Amino acid sequence: MKLVKLLANLGYGSRKEVDKLLRSGAVTNAADVPYKHKDDAEPDDVRVAGEPLDPIFPLVIVLNKPEGFTCSTEDPDETIYDLLPPRFSKRNPGLNPVGRLDKDTTGMLLMTDDGKFLHQVIHPKSACLKVYHVWLDRPLNGNEAEIFGSGEMMLESETKPLLPAGFEVIGEKEVLVTLHEGRYHQVRRMFAAVGNHVLSLKRISIGNFKLPEELEEGEWREVTEAEIAMLFGR
Repeated sequence: MKLVKLLANLGYGSRKEVDKLLRSGAVTNAADVPYKHKDDAEPDDVRVAGEPLDPIFPLVIVLNKPEGFTCSTEDPDETIYDLLPPRFSKRNPGLNPVGRLDKDTTGMLLMTDDGKFLHQVIHPKSACLKVYHVWLDRPLNGNEAEIFGSGEMMLESETKPLLPAGFEVIGEKEVLVTLHEGRYHQVRRMFAAVGNHVLSLKRISIGNFKLPEELEEGEWREVTEAEIAMLFGR
């Protein structure tokens, strides 16, 4: 790929801005020799201001999302893109969340520029189960596991029952819920339907891939090929 197009697609600027970067000498090879032309370049050899290029397409990252950040690029408040390098929001193809978390939900959020991969993960038939750690306002009634796992539970204003959900009791007001689908505010609405209120909600895994323990809230890293396989139970 031509160097200008490569850098523009990775969000380093418009083609005009990237052209200025080249002329300034900020774009070099691994030997710190400035590129003086716009011909093809090997991405692994390119440096911008001395730093290696961001991963090229396809990119998958995992973010430990903090509370208070939305998944929309159009929200005037803080968004998940504020936690990433600014150029990530300018990538082409764009970097999008793989199944959104609402503003008050924390934990594991995947993001990718690969539309095919995105749809593979979020499709109900993908077997990419999502596990949520839930902290509740009131003690459990004792019948939630049966209701959630029945395959007959209906949410308000919906006409299709929920797929059976897994349910593991951790404490009097603390559970793990496993979903096969991702409807709008699903976990919160499920507990509201049984007379409880979710105080805190954190997604801790997708498929067999758990939120990396080393990732602090607000931190992210690239997902490995082995971890991608774990998403699909491989």
